[in-house]
Amino acid sequence: MNLCNPRVIRELMAEAGIKFRRDLGQNFLIDPAVPDMIAEIASPSPDQVILEIGPGIGCLTSALAERYRRVVAVEIDRGLIPVLEKTLAEYENVTVVNGDCMTVDLADLLSEAAGGGVPGVDFPVSVAANLPYYITTPILLRLLESGVRFSHVTVMVQKEVADRLAAEPGSKDYGAITAVLGYFGTVERCFTVSPGSFLPPPAVSSAVVRIDLYPEPAFSPLSEKTFFDTIHASFEQRRKTLVNALSARFSDVGKEKLSEIVVSCGFSADVRGERLGTGDFVKLSDAIVRARNGV
Repeated sequence: MNLCNPRVIRELMAEAGIKFRRDLGQNFLIDPAVPDMIAEIASPSPDQVILEIGPGIGCLTSALAERYRRVVAVEIDRGLIPVLEKTLAEYENVTVVNGDCMTVDLADLLSEAAGGGVPGVDFPVSVAANLPYYITTPILLRLLESGVRFSHVTVMVQKEVADRLAAEPGSKDYGAITAVLGYFGTVERCFTVSPGSFLPPPAVSSAVVRIDLYPEPAFSPLSEKTFFDTIHASFEQRRKTLVNALSARFSDVGKEKLSEIVVSCGFSADVRGERLGTGDFVKLSDAIVRARNGV
């Protein structure tokens, strides 16, 4: 069954009595080369357990199942579950779960599907997904903050979002999510996907990025909360200098002291947040923690 054939897709959905749901960002791939390319770069090891978010009718799922040990596909749309049961019936290494990836216990789900053990510790696990554009950043943060030690996260997102995820400090696309991702791993922008590769076609181009997660923490801030607060404060009003932006969040430290901290970290007093890399934010947040503690 060619799951990238528009006719097949329409027939499957008509048979199930369902329609494309714009509220869930449903755009199904009709270019068979794309799921194959995503599956190919999702992990260097066939022994991986792959978590897929939003399998749709299963075109990427099947490509993953042919390459990796096990695939756990989480689909929020209950109407697609009988479709997936049909399209993936031949794959014994696929587990389809009707649920919301934002609320389901990912560690328990992956452990159960793999037959026990701690995901990322007792067995390797990665993510591959065609993410809905409207909730891309929340899903990425949910994955990274879930406590599961993923090896890789390979996702297709809106092209403009991909540009932000892989941006360098100082560039126009660099933002809070870029600095946050740098805390967890390195981001590679892999390839672009045109609107015509989907049914229905979205209004914008897409791109695939892969995040290679650090096997061990690359940074050790004194306070992880202060670190993330520092990043978010620095980008809340991009036109403000870093000192002014931080003053709104860290009023207890005081603008004068924050200015001293910024300069002591090696930056000019009028620098803006987009000039700082992830390591710079660690250094800056540590200085804020010390100031708060009177050190």
